Amino acid sequence: MKHLIIGAGPAGVIAAETLRKSDPDAEIAIIGDEPEPPYSRMAIPYYLIENVDESGTYLRDPKAHFKAQNIEVVQQRVDKVDTGKKNVTLADGKTRDFDKLLIATGSHPISPPIPGLDLPQVHSCWTLEDARNIARLAQSGSNVVLIGAGFIGCIILEALVKRGVNLTVIETGNRMVPRMLDDKAGGLLESWCKQQGIGVHTSCSVESVTAADGDQVEVALSDGGNLSAALVITATGVKANLDLLDGTGIDTDFGVLVNKRMQSSDENVYAAGDVAQGVDFSTGNQEVQAIQPTATDHGRIAALNMAGKGDEHQGTLNMNVLDTVGLVSCSFGLWMGVDGGDSAELYNADEYQYINLQFDGETLVGASSVGKTQHIGVLRGLIESRIELGDWKQKLMADPTLIMDAYIACTQELGYA
Repeated sequence: MKHLIIGAGPAGVIAAETLRKSDPDAEIAIIGDEPEPPYSRMAIPYYLIENVDESGTYLRDPKAHFKAQNIEVVQQRVDKVDTGKKNVTLADGKTRDFDKLLIATGSHPISPPIPGLDLPQVHSCWTLEDARNIARLAQSGSNVVLIGAGFIGCIILEALVKRGVNLTVIETGNRMVPRMLDDKAGGLLESWCKQQGIGVHTSCSVESVTAADGDQVEVALSDGGNLSAALVITATGVKANLDLLDGTGIDTDFGVLVNKRMQSSDENVYAAGDVAQGVDFSTGNQEVQAIQPTATDHGRIAALNMAGKGDEHQGTLNMNVLDTVGLVSCSFGLWMGVDGGDSAELYNADEYQYINLQFDGETLVGASSVGKTQHIGVLRGLIESRIELGDWKQKLMADPTLIMDAYIACTQELGYA
């Protein structure tokens, strides 16, 4: 059996290792289009603050691990997938055959249509090469402009602050992390960042970036302001890498549409990670969940099914956890609520504390929190368990901080604890 994996990130690596355990005699190859060993993008912030060197971002020891596992790693771009011939064509013109194919190509940054983003002082923060450029330009005391205060932007923000730069963040939304936090929570995060000396402009956009004196650039803002910077970083969202599937007939939307076995509309082709549009735990709809835990889970389940072992994905819970210069925020599930549902909240702006609970009937279906780290695991547990809260719903409506008490009481009643 020939198993081919396109994508050398966490989904691809976990899939390859799972395949080796499940199918010891199979031919397994990972094809990645970067000139690096398989690495984790989530480790890039640690590289930027010099907690690890480049080798610390690697998912496995590239000199020994893959050879010991008898997994071939190919550093080439895949230009074409032919599902009829069951092969792929590489950038060098060579082809590779497969019996089962896993698409784990991840995603790429989206650049907004702003003049000047092609200047050498402007970079995204997505690859190790991006990180090298940022580390070179983001020197202590230098002015840095970060375009985008979403989840990825706020992860980068933490590393930039620790490098000692003078940071200004520009966000077109009316709050920070608008796809993760509501107005109150996002507002708390903005206030906290400003207190830490970070410039934050919400409801604002970058109009242009132009070359200025020396190695500086001038950043023009929609509110009429201008900023001088040694480095501009764009963090304005990502898009799944689907182009190589053009002409294959495989069903796609925002990602590759997959069933619970991570199988695409072609029975021999699977997808995992940022490129896969799989089942959402809360809604049952097909969604792209671009987080590393989902990628590894996808990779494992896809591999088991490629090897004929059979397993089903039960759905990904929408979850995000951020530590932004010491302030932890999170959201889980349907944090924005459901039609006809009840909600409860606690808001203490002076202490940078907030918790919001969202109910559907007597079940907790979503939650968000700022500055309340003790609740994070419990919030996720209650949502994923779909426990009927009974009398505890009203207690939580009156005091959302009783979430731990509710969890213990309800799980003990059901014999979980």
